[in-house]
Amino acid sequence: MSEPLHHSIRGGGYRATVSGTGAALLALDYDDPSYTQGSVQPYRLVETPGGHEPPLNYGGAVLAPWPGGIRDGHFYFDGIEHQLALTDSERGAAVNGLAWYRSWEVSALTDSRIQQTLEVGLHKGWPYQLRLTVAHELGPDGLTVTHTATNVGGYHSPFGVGVHPYLRVGDIPLDECTLQVAAGTRMPLDRARALPAAYSQSVTDTEYDFTRPRSLEGVHLDVPFSALDADLDGNSRHRLCGPDGRGVELWTGPGFGWLQATTIEDAEPRALVLAPMTCPPDAFNLGIDLLVLQSGERWSGRWGLRGYEADR
Repeated sequence: MSEPLHHSIRGGGYRATVSGTGAALLALDYDDPSYTQGSVQPYRLVETPGGHEPPLNYGGAVLAPWPGGIRDGHFYFDGIEHQLALTDSERGAAVNGLAWYRSWEVSALTDSRIQQTLEVGLHKGWPYQLRLTVAHELGPDGLTVTHTATNVGGYHSPFGVGVHPYLRVGDIPLDECTLQVAAGTRMPLDRARALPAAYSQSVTDTEYDFTRPRSLEGVHLDVPFSALDADLDGNSRHRLCGPDGRGVELWTGPGFGWLQATTIEDAEPRALVLAPMTCPPDAFNLGIDLLVLQSGERWSGRWGLRGYEADR
């Protein structure tokens, strides 16, 4: 297999590396002198651990046309039965769609912005035709990622999308960081299969309540959060911070109603994935927040990342 092509963009004091495989965000650095406190090294906000870059473990990749697993690879849509290939045979699931391992085509490129496109054609158990685009753009407010999906086929199609970025707080170990997630509910997962075990439940007064910053020391997570609390601009904000109050903020726009938080225990060092998603795992069976694109219809949604400092 040939090495994937990586693209670099910069703008607004930020630098990013985006892969041609899975349109994956592999790295995001912040070079603001006041933020790096005189260090010649940039402040790392996203870094994909070795062995986790796509096509391995979905590092930073776009997960579409569904995020998470589909139980037994089986679902009904519009009364028609579908059987997808089981891409995770141990868990008995079709996992994370058809885009994360594919080569995307660069459709626009400037110093600060890259747009990539993928045609999702017919696959085993998937008779729908979609055109996906993702644009990564850097500016003074950090990274903005814009996703679009267009149904270019003749039949309406189910759809969902997620992304799998590994967040960092410079070189601070994860156990010394705090996490804040603006979410009111979480969906319990069957740990053996990473599939929903119950409907969403309130996080209030539970170990899953991260509405205020909480230490991640010894905390293990694999949790889809929802009921995201939006600010006046319609975006929800979630933060991973170090002891000095500096860190990374991930915001999710109205199209992304779910955020899955997962600690990666086999990464070196231990890592955290905060995955914006439009729907939970197994949405094709649950029907929860499942998007349906009519023939010719186009959907768009946004999320982003920026350096965060508590005193600013």
